[in-house]
Amino acid sequence: MSNNPTQVVKDLKAKTILVSREFNAPIELVWRAFTESELLDKWWGPAPWRAETKFQDFSVGGYWLYAMVSPENEKHWGRMNYLSINTRKNFELEDVFCDEDGNANNELPVSKGINEFTPTPTGTRVEFKMAYSSAEQIQAIVEMGFEAGITACFEQLNQLLINSKI
Repeated sequence: MSNNPTQVVKDLKAKTILVSREFNAPIELVWRAFTESELLDKWWGPAPWRAETKFQDFSVGGYWLYAMVSPENEKHWGRMNYLSINTRKNFELEDVFCDEDGNANNELPVSKGINEFTPTPTGTRVEFKMAYSSAEQIQAIVEMGFEAGITACFEQLNQLLINSKI
């Protein structure tokens, strides 16, 4: 286990959620884990769920279309649209729930955010900050199990990094 567990800070007034964690791995490996679909599929879905990529183009204007797949093969689709990329420093995104063709589900919360990667003396700190249009959207995400899910995902990533699977 990491000495730096995942921290999730919800700010309803600012309508943001900040997820942060330090990983004991170089920035190049952590960056790859967040930007390559073959690696995202290994940790993004909180077990027993898993992520399954349908399409990814990690470039400005590109996107990652993926399904969260249950043990019973039930699929919930998501799409991350890449808005800006500053290699090994940060990337901005729009995160939407969608159908299997990438068409947004406007009844579910949409967030815009930034993933920032900072080298530390022992590895890499990741800060993932997402902004929503309302406090109600944050509450909806929380009720869907976001905090437990992202914490489990980051722990799975941590284990991949520890076990040199990246």
